[in-house]
Amino acid sequence: MPKRTRFTTWRPLATAATAALLATLLTPVTAQAAPRGSEPVHSYRDAIREAVWVDTGLDGDRDGKPDRVAVDIVRPRETARQGRKVPVIMDASPYYSCCGRGNESQKKTYDAQGRVAQMPLYYDNYFVPRGYAFVGVDLAGTNRSDGCVDVGGRSDIQSAKAVVDWLNGRAKAYTTRTGTTRARAGWTNGRTGMIGKSWDGTIANGVAATGVKGLRTIVPISAISSWYDYYFQQGAPLYDSGPEWLSDYVDSPDARAKCQAVQHKLVDGAPRTGDWTPLWSERDYVKAARKVRASVFLIHGMQDLNVRMKHVGPWWNALAKNGVERKIWLSQTGHVDPFDFRRGAWVETLHRWFDHELKGIDNGIDREPMADIERAPGRWETSRVWPPSGTRTATLRPDRGTQAGVGTLGLHRGHGTETFTDDPKLGETDWAARIDEPTPEKAGFTTRPLTRDLRLSGSSEVTVTATPSTPTAHLSAVLVDLGPATIRDYADAGEGITTLTDRTCWGASTPADSSCFKETKAKTADVDYTVVSRGWADLGNHASGHKGSPLTPGKRYTITLDLAATDHVVPKGHRLALIVAGTDQGLIDPPADRPKLTLDLSRTSARVPFTGSAAAFARATAGTAPAIPDATFLDGVREPRTTHRVPEASQ
Repeated sequence: MPKRTRFTTWRPLATAATAALLATLLTPVTAQAAPRGSEPVHSYRDAIREAVWVDTGLDGDRDGKPDRVAVDIVRPRETARQGRKVPVIMDASPYYSCCGRGNESQKKTYDAQGRVAQMPLYYDNYFVPRGYAFVGVDLAGTNRSDGCVDVGGRSDIQSAKAVVDWLNGRAKAYTTRTGTTRARAGWTNGRTGMIGKSWDGTIANGVAATGVKGLRTIVPISAISSWYDYYFQQGAPLYDSGPEWLSDYVDSPDARAKCQAVQHKLVDGAPRTGDWTPLWSERDYVKAARKVRASVFLIHGMQDLNVRMKHVGPWWNALAKNGVERKIWLSQTGHVDPFDFRRGAWVETLHRWFDHELKGIDNGIDREPMADIERAPGRWETSRVWPPSGTRTATLRPDRGTQAGVGTLGLHRGHGTETFTDDPKLGETDWAARIDEPTPEKAGFTTRPLTRDLRLSGSSEVTVTATPSTPTAHLSAVLVDLGPATIRDYADAGEGITTLTDRTCWGASTPADSSCFKETKAKTADVDYTVVSRGWADLGNHASGHKGSPLTPGKRYTITLDLAATDHVVPKGHRLALIVAGTDQGLIDPPADRPKLTLDLSRTSARVPFTGSAAAFARATAGTAPAIPDATFLDGVREPRTTHRVPEASQ
């Protein structure tokens, strides 16, 4: 196996150091000059299609037999005849039967012999002719697999890890679900890349965090890095249900009948208090980042309100700290696959990434910019490293203005107090729309109009000192770019895309499995403001991010809210705003009470990562700038409503 030499410097999102990530070197598989890219020289129609069942070593459904997970395989027939071994691209998913994959909700279909006829998505159509095998794994408890879904826990991760082990000769597989005839993976060299969106990408993160040998790269798209952060943020509930609902949603009928014990464990281990439990520790992949051997090509929508951007910052930081080779794309979309927002560039880039990571082809992708960031719909720019060199946090201070609740934001310590009352019927769009008006449900603070562009890149923190009037209180902190722009309409049903009727084809087809998919275009909105980053917390978690406690009305508490990572340029003439409020309607659930909260501005601040540090902020807010407009209602996207509790496409 080729050995990687990596030269990396840890660049935390909020404190990015000046050193750049040097080029990653990959020794060619052979001494001969490597080709620039794999070509579609193998027949997709004649590809070998087979199924095996891999022994996971677990008995999650407690039927007295080891669980076996179904593995559907499509691989080139020509390489098998020639005795040449091929690398594997693998997507392990709970959605192959219950819900479907991709923008067109495709499911696996089978022929009369039980062999996969349609494999969802285009990966097999495109990559099998180029000398790869594609493997679609049904997670334990789904479709044709035994066992139980445990929502990111040991069963989920072992479902996929066992397959990587089998591909590398370390696990057992069988030709049928219950038989004894062994199946061996002599056709592969074991080099495996995992890919997938949402829950599928989450499994890739979790398997990489085991350090399994043979997993060379992962491509997590809109993926979870810690399941606690899918359901809560610092004690504040993001949904009105827990993982037991999700497990029941994707379980096969057989698993649903057998897996009540797992369901009870999910209920007991994930209390709606938002307290951290051992269940969440088992499902926290960030803490195991030191084990990751695979490279990571991460893709996420900066306006994803399903699997939120909170999953990017800690994971990226931990990978950087541990010297993992990384690449990242950040779009303006919500929970959308890059195949549907940047199709041609995506397929080409993914092809080159897998060629480099799995075939050892020196195509230069490791020497190209680390990050691609969407600045406007369809307009992208790159960063050599991410966050960019010279990015450091600046401490911004809110201060009182001439009207209650309409304050200023700058570098000097504020004074006095601001008061607001939680209104669970309102959220970030309501607050931002009336940022220049005194309204009772929020406290808003804005800079003067900028005299030059100002780039935020990474994760922010907002420290709030507040006195509640009730025993329970939730807090929201939001950074907003105030100024006109055309953005992807992430609050629309398509989350930034519109699906068209015309199709384009990406690979070869068979009568049962077409490589042709509906095209898309950007769904845009003209707005007066753009929400840049968000964070939430239960004030009862002030003493510990892992455990809450009742508040004493009238007592002052200090808590730091983690805001999601982002990369955004506030243009010249726009303003940057910080809003502090209670329940963010549609994005967190309200507390038991409806508190009035009083902010101590001298003890409240925001730490924001600017390219150019505090000096860049000082320059952008200095000099003569246009006058601040009179108070007026600002238009934005419609109110975001996170109605789906499924980490997948939200059709």
